[in-house]
Amino acid sequence: MAVDGIIFDLDGTLWDSRKAVAESWTKVVQERHDKEREVTEDDLTGLMGLQLPEIGDRLFPELDADERKELMDECCVYENDYVAKEGGVLYPGLEEVLEQLSQTYPLYIVSNCQDGYIEAFFEAHGLGRYFKDYENPGRTGLPKSGNIKLVLERNNLKNAVYIGDTQGDEDAARGAGVPFIWAAYGFGQPENPDYRIGSLAELPGLVERL
Repeated sequence: MAVDGIIFDLDGTLWDSRKAVAESWTKVVQERHDKEREVTEDDLTGLMGLQLPEIGDRLFPELDADERKELMDECCVYENDYVAKEGGVLYPGLEEVLEQLSQTYPLYIVSNCQDGYIEAFFEAHGLGRYFKDYENPGRTGLPKSGNIKLVLERNNLKNAVYIGDTQGDEDAARGAGVPFIWAAYGFGQPENPDYRIGSLAELPGLVERL
């Protein structure tokens, strides 16, 4: 199989934004809901990779559905601006690996995030130039597998791979019919990845061998 495209998850694969996200959500939650409530990085660790409605269900079960959605919507709007300014922790060697890979393969992002979050990642770290396309459920309303399929179709990809760190990422890759590469340095422990990398530096050599 000659790989013709590499699709990345974002959180836990390209960067760790938990600190900035937790800070931004805490500010909104304390202003809008509970002035004593703090959203922590640990709170977010087990939620990475989930769609936003499920994250809201788990973080704020005391709210009814409408209140929860309204609070999550406000958190996400504020988060995008905050993350774009504060950035996150890029995994070691990220830009060097993206630059190397982009010389041979078109690169893409599919993440379970709100509209504007991937753009915030680009703005914070100036990495948008390496990616040809991206998608998320905040824009399409589709699950991750559906968004991977959209990127495949839009870009006429026949032999792409998907790189992520969680079981949800593996499930999405299976649903989209593409091989799954586990970013083992991230947040999750998928059951049966096709391939594994312990660092981003391992990715170019692996893709070249596929």
